[in-house]
Amino acid sequence: MAILITEKTRVIVQGMSGRIGQFHAEDMIKHGTNVVGGVTPGKGGESLLGRPLFNTVREAVEATGAEASLVFVPPPFAADAIMEAADAGIKTAVCVTDGIPSQDMMKVKRFLKRYPAERKMRLIGPNCAGIISPGKGFMGIMPPHIYMPGRIGIVGRSGTLGYEAASQMKALGIGVSTSVGIGGDPINGSSFRDILELFEADPETDAVMMIGEIGGPQEAEAAIYARDHMKKPVVAYIAGLSAPKGRKMGHAGAIISAFGESAQEKVEILSAAGITIAPNPSSMGETMARVLATRRAAA
Repeated sequence: MAILITEKTRVIVQGMSGRIGQFHAEDMIKHGTNVVGGVTPGKGGESLLGRPLFNTVREAVEATGAEASLVFVPPPFAADAIMEAADAGIKTAVCVTDGIPSQDMMKVKRFLKRYPAERKMRLIGPNCAGIISPGKGFMGIMPPHIYMPGRIGIVGRSGTLGYEAASQMKALGIGVSTSVGIGGDPINGSSFRDILELFEADPETDAVMMIGEIGGPQEAEAAIYARDHMKKPVVAYIAGLSAPKGRKMGHAGAIISAFGESAQEKVEILSAAGITIAPNPSSMGETMARVLATRRAAA
């Protein structure tokens, strides 16, 4: 089992006929993702990579039964593409687009709230690496060869640090159930808490690697959820221990503005919640290995 995507998930790609969309759609198909079509306005009726193209997401859903969408749409139009996917009945959308205005994402968040829980689309991103269940399928831009199938969940704001964690664990013989990049923007679709909840409910995920960074309250909220609701161990690494307060660093969300938003404060909050901290990025894999060994010894 995995969360969000399996080998059966029917995926469409919004913007598949673009250079970047086509490149990653081809890689997804090559690695077993069940891509059933693409959406590009004006190209309906054509085909690409052996898959049909549609003018709208609704047409694609009706023709293919698609339940997930990967959004490769330029920033000025990405918010409309996300809302179109939600309106068409897509269950999970992954948006990798960087540079979507915050005001547009506020509109998206309000739009998604109008749907009841059973109808509401889950949004991953924007400005994220995507999601991958190794050996089953992926939606995004990550290099799938570095992920080994296994029972550890990964969730992070930084795509590259997610890759690093997967690579370190693979070298130690530790595999991944699903890895989720939630994105680095200040307004995103799914939070750390949202994904931790899915991993806690997944019977084939034994532990979770959480990769945070400075800025925003999401790591603190995740710490409270893990303390009160999670039985599975969580290992966390927080990037930005040397970042100066008040300065924007990399990701749009990575700016410290309040208590609990610096890396050191987040480390203290997570530690107090019983979460094991990896002290630096090169120790993520070995920290997880140590936690798993301790858990096995106690069992």
